[in-house]
Amino acid sequence: MVLANGEVVKISPTEKADLFNGAAGAVGSMGVTTMVELQLHEAKQYVETTYHPVSSMSEATTKLKEFTSQSDLDYVDGIMFSKNQGAIITGRMTDELKTGISTQNFSHAKDPWFYLHVQDKITANAGPTTEAVPLAEYLFRYDRGGFWVGTSAFDYFKFPFNKLTRWWLDDFLHTRMLYTALHASGQSKKYVVQDLALPYDTADEFVNYTDEAFGIYPLWLCPLKQNPLPNMHPQSKEYEADGKTLKQMLNIGLWGFGPQNHPDFVKANRDLEHKLRELGGMKWLYAHTYYDEHEFWQMFDRKWYDNLRVKYGATTLPSVYDKVKVDVEAEKRAEDANATYWGSLLKSWPFGGFYGIKKAIASKTYIAARKAAW
Repeated sequence: MVLANGEVVKISPTEKADLFNGAAGAVGSMGVTTMVELQLHEAKQYVETTYHPVSSMSEATTKLKEFTSQSDLDYVDGIMFSKNQGAIITGRMTDELKTGISTQNFSHAKDPWFYLHVQDKITANAGPTTEAVPLAEYLFRYDRGGFWVGTSAFDYFKFPFNKLTRWWLDDFLHTRMLYTALHASGQSKKYVVQDLALPYDTADEFVNYTDEAFGIYPLWLCPLKQNPLPNMHPQSKEYEADGKTLKQMLNIGLWGFGPQNHPDFVKANRDLEHKLRELGGMKWLYAHTYYDEHEFWQMFDRKWYDNLRVKYGATTLPSVYDKVKVDVEAEKRAEDANATYWGSLLKSWPFGGFYGIKKAIASKTYIAARKAAW
């Protein structure tokens, strides 16, 4: 890590451990990480993937707790398609296919989008369904369609959404192309992209809230391991019965169109933040963050953070709050300044979307997706 004074230091669980833990999640407000040593796991040819149907959020959390306690599983996540239909997905790496298990790919234009495939499987089968997915295909299973954000592009353009149109437009429907277009079009200012971490005990109530307030589905479910406190990640302050292990939290991915009017969009996000705090949750800081400074520091240990910044000479860098906050008034001023005829035209339907597509094509990221599929 390069510190603010230019010093280059090595940090690890045993070397400057306070900075090692504190810099994670601090969005570069402690220094700039320039080299990382990773611990590798042996890769195997396939992931034996099982889709477990669930009919409620409470059933989903029960299964997530059960599966995350099983040491022989390598992967666990989930998708809720509605309040009453979802799947918990487990994966186990293997080099040997069991008799009768078919293989499934997701990277080619003719392949299904992963989340649609999962929904088809749990709709057709009342019990768990297992298939083998090649490892690389599994690791990038959500790339086509950008999880399900790509569906919103079809909704925006009012264009038919089916297997044929997904095949025809495949170049535009990989994650990098989608997010380039989303931001260039201006639609990101009307789109809720939030990952929200909660205690398992309040996740059901939170989904009831998002169902009523946003009506956004699917929802992504991702169990989280807790890092040692203090840190700048979403964190639980509660311990298991042993008094040593922090309780795990559940990440819920909420991604979809919010209110189209900007003040209403801001209010919806503020209400979301308030509900999250009420239920003991925290959000990941990559996303739009509307907390005022007092609210923000009620969630984290500011004294620890400030002392760590002083210790490692980082006070000349912007603070984590300065880096993640959304300045609503500045956005409003910028919007007013750009309220020209052409500016307004580019924000209007469907011209904003076409401009986003133009910028996405110019990025040429579709070429990398093609090569990966080959």
